[in-house]
Amino acid sequence: MNWSSAIKEFCDYMKIEKGLAQNSVKAYRRDLFKLAEFSEEQGWMPLNMDLKALEEAVMHLSKQGISANSQARLISSLKGFYKYLVLEDYRDSNPAELLNAPRLSRKLPVYLEEEEVAAMINSVDLSKPEGMRNKAILETLYGCGLRVSELTDMRISDLFLKEDIIRVNGKGNKERLIPINALAQKRIELYRKEVRIHQEIVRGQEDFLFLNRRGKKLSRAMIFNIVKEAAIKAGIRKEISPHTFRHSFATHLVKHGADLRAVQDMLGHESITTTEIYTHLSQQQLRDTIISFHPRASD
Repeated sequence: MNWSSAIKEFCDYMKIEKGLAQNSVKAYRRDLFKLAEFSEEQGWMPLNMDLKALEEAVMHLSKQGISANSQARLISSLKGFYKYLVLEDYRDSNPAELLNAPRLSRKLPVYLEEEEVAAMINSVDLSKPEGMRNKAILETLYGCGLRVSELTDMRISDLFLKEDIIRVNGKGNKERLIPINALAQKRIELYRKEVRIHQEIVRGQEDFLFLNRRGKKLSRAMIFNIVKEAAIKAGIRKEISPHTFRHSFATHLVKHGADLRAVQDMLGHESITTTEIYTHLSQQQLRDTIISFHPRASD
C-alpha cells in the first residue's frame, strides 16, 4: 500500500463513516501528504513505518519551520491515520501512539467589546442592495455564535423563529439548537421579506437563507469580506474575522454570568475545556479593569 492510496482510504473513512467536516478532512490530507513526501524519499511506506521513522519524519518537518500548532495537528493526524490502519487490519499496531506533541501555549483569542460589535453592525449601509442582508449576517453571527460554515449552510427550514431557536448543522454533521435573539430575528425577516423575496434563485439553492446577487448561497470568502469591510468602516484595528464574532458571543455570555455548560452547548464544543478559555478572557478583563481603575493601582 502506497501513501496516496492509504491517505485516500483514510480520508474517505473520516468523511463518510466519521462524518467529519470537509475542511477537517482537507487538513488531515494536507498534513499526511507533507509527511508522505519526506517518507517516500527515505523509502518508507505506511505499512513499514515504525516509531523511530515517524519521529524522524516529524523532526524533519519541524526543521522546515512549521509551527508548534502545526506539529501538534500533524501528530494528531498521524495517530488517527495509524489507528485506522490497525482498525482495517493493515497493521498490527499503531506506531504513532507514543509520538509526543509539542507543548502549546494557550493563546487567548481576539474578541470585540460590546461597543465594537455594535459599531460594526451599525456601519452597514442599508441604502446598498446588499446592506440588509449583510446586517442580518452580522447580527446572526454575533447573536448565535456561529462558525462561518454554519452560517453559509443555514437554511430557511432551519429557522424556528416562533420558538426563538435555529437549528445548526455543526462539525461532524452534529445538529444542535441555538436560541436566537429578537434583533437577529428581526434582521433576518426584513432581509427575507424585503430583499430575498425579489431575487431569482438558482434551482437547488432555494432553501439556503443567505444568497449572493446571483441567487446562490454565499461563500466563506464572501462572509470574510463582509466582516472585514464592516471592521474598516467602524474604525476597528484588531485582526477581525467572522470567528471573532463567535469569540465575542461566548466572551460576553460568560462575562454576564452565563453557565459554562450552556455556552458549551451553544458553541457545539465537544469538551468543556475548549469553552473554558472564555473564563480566562473574562478574568483577564477583570484584571485589566482593576489595574486601570483601582485608586491605588498607580502605586
